[in-house]
Amino acid sequence: MGTEISLLLLFGGLLVGVFLGFPVAFVMLGSGLLVGLFGGGPSFIHTLLLRAYAVMEHYELVAIPLFVYMGMMLSRSGAAERLFSAFHIALGGLRGGLAITTVVICTIMAAATGIVGASVVSMGLFALPAMLKRNYDPALSTGAVCAGGTLGILIPPSVMLVVYGPMASLSVGKLFMGAVFPGLLLSLLYILYIAVKCYFRPELGPPLPASQRDIGLKKKLWLMSTSLIPTLFVILAVMGSIFFGVAAPTEAAAMGAAASILLAAFYRKLDWKTLKESIFESLKVVSMIMWTVIGAFVFTGAFMVVGGGELVETALLGLKVNPTTMLLIMGLAFLLLGFVMEWVGIIPILVPIFSPVIMDIGLDPLWAGIVFCMIMQTSFLTPPMAPTLFYLKGVSPPEISFGKHIVRGIIPFLILQLVGVAIVILVPQLALWFPAHMIK
Repeated sequence: MGTEISLLLLFGGLLVGVFLGFPVAFVMLGSGLLVGLFGGGPSFIHTLLLRAYAVMEHYELVAIPLFVYMGMMLSRSGAAERLFSAFHIALGGLRGGLAITTVVICTIMAAATGIVGASVVSMGLFALPAMLKRNYDPALSTGAVCAGGTLGILIPPSVMLVVYGPMASLSVGKLFMGAVFPGLLLSLLYILYIAVKCYFRPELGPPLPASQRDIGLKKKLWLMSTSLIPTLFVILAVMGSIFFGVAAPTEAAAMGAAASILLAAFYRKLDWKTLKESIFESLKVVSMIMWTVIGAFVFTGAFMVVGGGELVETALLGLKVNPTTMLLIMGLAFLLLGFVMEWVGIIPILVPIFSPVIMDIGLDPLWAGIVFCMIMQTSFLTPPMAPTLFYLKGVSPPEISFGKHIVRGIIPFLILQLVGVAIVILVPQLALWFPAHMIK
């Protein structure tokens, strides 16, 4: 078979399998294996085994189960509920204050968990009902929960960055530092949007009455200190140890997992049930991630065997466009795949293909990596995949409509994500300044 026909079968099989509802990991394994056997012969089986082993050999990937466990433990520790109670009082007097509080808590939890599901489910269980009870606009409320929750996949410690680093031969620690300001930028854009919209239309997010937030200065300080300081301890255990050169990301992940256990003990939520459920939930999530990564490795191997890598590289370099335009073209590929796949399948497919091109045209691979990861964040909000929307629908009150409220609510935040991408492209130092000041 020619290269073009092989690629058509490869990607056609992928799309058909995904739309039929089969797990992405096994669709990539199956289509990659069949096309690889036809294109590369029996020797492709040996290549398949080597690529599967290469996944397991990456030392940096050891951080994945540790970060996932840290997130699961924190979601059961009650930290998010305590933070919401404290900021609910502090910011509730503002127009749209509860929605702003939701984004702030999601930002803090993103810096402490590294996964999306924990933040979205937690905020959907207690923040969303609190906003609806106080007559907040359902679309604005659901949009704030979904968009705020997606910050968990970008703001370090991000599992997505842990996977991206080895694929692009980049330091995971530098990726972590590079994602800090872009992640905070997106959080700031969400907060400004809510504040401006509710300022001009206060009926969308009415402020809390003074009677519900006037609890005295002493109690306010106590609430803030007992909720914020312990969570900051977990964040410092991870990010501080990486930035100051105390530990590599894998060791920092172990410190974060240990800190999350201490936090659960501090809040008196540490028992055998919590430990067991956190371990089993982590096992399920990590198994899904690793199978998808292996499937994507096999898929990419088949792509390379049939000549797809050379074809794409030649086509891109033959466009004769400036590097920034080339970055936008590659970013569009990440965006389009995000409609039908999650990041864990996109990274092993596109990053090995685009990385040589990035080096050939002289782009900073760290900056390009942060831009691509910001674009992949949109995959959590773009149907038909959009896992964040389904997470929220599963825990939201029955009066919340999937199409009328959740889908409509995420559209402005999805636009803001793309605005954030544009800002980082225009101002590369947002992604490059922090990594340049890390202590080696």
